Amino acid sequence: MKYFSLLTFVLFIVSAGLFSSCSKQQSATTGWEYNNPKNGGFEVADYRGQLTGPGLILVEGGTYTMGANYDDPIFEWDNASRRVTVKTFYMDETEVSNLDYLEYLYWLNRVFGTDYPEVYKKALPDTLVWRDKLGYNEPMVELYLRHPAYHYYPVVGVSWIQASDYCAWRTDRVNEMLLVQRGILDLDPDQLNENNFNTESYLAGQYEGLVNRNLQDLNPNSTGERRVRMEDGIVLPRYRLPTEAEWEFAALGIIGNTVYERVLDRRVYPWNSHVLRTDDKQYYGSFMGNYQRGSGDYAGVAGDLNDGAIGPAMVGSFWPNDYGLFNMAGNVSEWVMDVYRPLSNEDMADLNPYRGNVFERKVRDTEGLIAEKDEFGRIQYEEVPVEDVVDRRNYRKADNINYLDGDFQSTINSEEWVRQNEDSHSSTMYDYSQTSMINDHARVYKGGSWKDNSYWMMPSNRRFLDENHATDFIGFRCAMDRVGSDDGY
Repeated sequence: MKYFSLLTFVLFIVSAGLFSSCSKQQSATTGWEYNNPKNGGFEVADYRGQLTGPGLILVEGGTYTMGANYDDPIFEWDNASRRVTVKTFYMDETEVSNLDYLEYLYWLNRVFGTDYPEVYKKALPDTLVWRDKLGYNEPMVELYLRHPAYHYYPVVGVSWIQASDYCAWRTDRVNEMLLVQRGILDLDPDQLNENNFNTESYLAGQYEGLVNRNLQDLNPNSTGERRVRMEDGIVLPRYRLPTEAEWEFAALGIIGNTVYERVLDRRVYPWNSHVLRTDDKQYYGSFMGNYQRGSGDYAGVAGDLNDGAIGPAMVGSFWPNDYGLFNMAGNVSEWVMDVYRPLSNEDMADLNPYRGNVFERKVRDTEGLIAEKDEFGRIQYEEVPVEDVVDRRNYRKADNINYLDGDFQSTINSEEWVRQNEDSHSSTMYDYSQTSMINDHARVYKGGSWKDNSYWMMPSNRRFLDENHATDFIGFRCAMDRVGSDDGY
């Protein structure tokens, strides 16, 4: 009898599970079914996790000690150690290559070249960065960007502004292809000027495109079809530059150097100083990155080139770190999002630290609707006005670049503090071009390059350059936010 009762119970549970799996999902708080047009049609997407965008690697976040763990031989002390946490995010496996950037330039010229040639010209890398007053580098000026021999070498001569623009363009191209692959849009090679796919314009209903098949709209008061919404989970978040904290965390790659929550050895480089990431003894002692070993020594002696590259190397060269990221030390330095301040590590938040926030909102018309997109097909933004944040507790103005370090409140001169206007962007702490080269346009770049010695290979070291300037040794890679779970599941 007990056996029969147990068997009956098991069969009941199995049948109940089958029944529930076949029935529609319903609200746990109201009991109403989702995705049912008969009761209003509130839709809940069948979301199974974020897709990994092209070129990206998942970087599982966590806590780490950001900053230096060694004496500073040049006595800048701008990277004091501090314990911080970064959320899980995605990062490019390699630096953005010349071929990647040429694809971008081609698209800009095809879409804007006739009516807005300045858009294409603004994006062109500065190939003259290769010139040296007392060196012969003209072949690099003429050939490095466009010759097929250099297709898979990192793009250089790109400013912080240009790198950020590339990230925005890449976002739209990836999301457009996702909609094409889902059968929602058809390919449209004839896009021109403002009539080009922009993710935000599409979501705001200001780009139609060549529609193949819109989604079914379950709202009983609708026409029966609709365009994709953010709630569908189909389009990806923005590609962007990584923050300084993210870049340093990803470069260290301590995920391969831990047992449970115990960090076995705090790394100075993206690898343990005494271990090569290979069990093959023939590679023991091999160079782990592309850098300058000493004055005038860029690659070693002919017949035995130590790093194999006199100048930049291909983007997938050398061993990746424990996240699978290539050239996080050496090859080219890389732009990150942050505005430079010497005391950033001491001032910033300990969760997702970042200096550079200028909070914005979409421009709206007199009726409260999102304003018409601009001549390039982009949604317009403006800084959040002071009157909109007067009652907020977490911030009181849009531009927070100078908060605690550069604004009038952080000056040590009390008389000057009283004299300055609170709304002024002036700063007695960073008198640009007079007492400092630091201002609100000074952006951080990280990592050593083919032109640097081993000191700059340490991920904690930081340098800065004006966001409109470029060099022959600074490139970049893109990052993307991870939505949902931080453990990658």
